[in-house]
Amino acid sequence: MSAAAKGPTLTVCRDCCCGTTRKHPGVDHAAQLARFRAAAPVRVSDCLDACAYSNVVVVSPSRAGRAAGARPVWLFGVLDADTEGELTAWIAAGGPGSPTRRGCSTCASSRRRGGSGRQ
Repeated sequence: MSAAAKGPTLTVCRDCCCGTTRKHPGVDHAAQLARFRAAAPVRVSDCLDACAYSNVVVVSPSRAGRAAGARPVWLFGVLDADTEGELTAWIAAGGPGSPTRRGCSTCASSRRRGGSGRQ
């Protein structure tokens, strides 16, 4: 198993409205995915059902983080270089279960909100 596979993983919402130039025309979504993939393993989801919060990224803890009680963290508004930088620095520090991230806003998972977030 590679070192990256032992760390946190990202799930990135795409193809509904998150990650589209229709909703966020000033964001280079392909470049954003490339930067995320350089930091951690990335899964691309068709829709995470939290469209009101786009761009949504879910950071799942490493195995060690999960064993220590960390849970996935849903981040929203991941649209600019500063936010991406904070996210990738947090991933490098261990992600969920490591010191608190700065500058990234969180939202509840769509299951905890109890409804569709689609717009």
